[in-house]
Amino acid sequence: MARKAAGRFDPKAFLATVSRGRTVNEHRRNGVIFRQAMPSDAVFYVLRGRVKLVVTSKQGKEAVVGIMGPGEFFGEGCLIGQPLRLATAKALVDCEVTRVDKNEMLRVLHDEPAFGEIFMKHLLTRNSRVEEDLVDQLFNSSEKRLARTLLLLANFGKEGGPQPIMTRISQETLAEIIGTTRPRVSHFMNKFRKLGFISYNGHLHIHSSLLSVLLQE
Repeated sequence: MARKAAGRFDPKAFLATVSRGRTVNEHRRNGVIFRQAMPSDAVFYVLRGRVKLVVTSKQGKEAVVGIMGPGEFFGEGCLIGQPLRLATAKALVDCEVTRVDKNEMLRVLHDEPAFGEIFMKHLLTRNSRVEEDLVDQLFNSSEKRLARTLLLLANFGKEGGPQPIMTRISQETLAEIIGTTRPRVSHFMNKFRKLGFISYNGHLHIHSSLLSVLLQE
């Protein structure tokens, strides 16, 4: 149930349970959640794992345009009349994702202010990130773009961050995200490790000192 005993709406319980217009599905690594150009008829929410959004050009070239982690929505374009998906959503690792039908999403946004507050915060955060990504691509070197991506993946700036990157993300994927080649990513990762900005201990650890890369003129 999405409501507590006292009758108060619980957004997290709503997003984690199966009921009218809601399903919870597990997706294996590289599994497709939806494909580009498919009908856009639902909003998705990451419960566990990470999901990457990939856009493919008519020439077959792919670009990663976003990585969503636990507590984040994706596919919300259906709420503003987007008829078809603009990207393909794939599981970056094994993950658990809630699917909320468009009509059910519109209903709960209308009826439950607590849910609307969470969703609005997500939209504002996503919009800010898109603007930062655009500035990053236009003005920053690939080394700075990689440093920023690693800090974001480690939840730097959020409560408890930075944290170990539990998701295994290949250098090819990192290269797609920042718009460079895998050898360049490998070069910078080795450089960051030698300088003590990152370390490996079963998982990739991002240290706060990596911020110094972003502060370089």
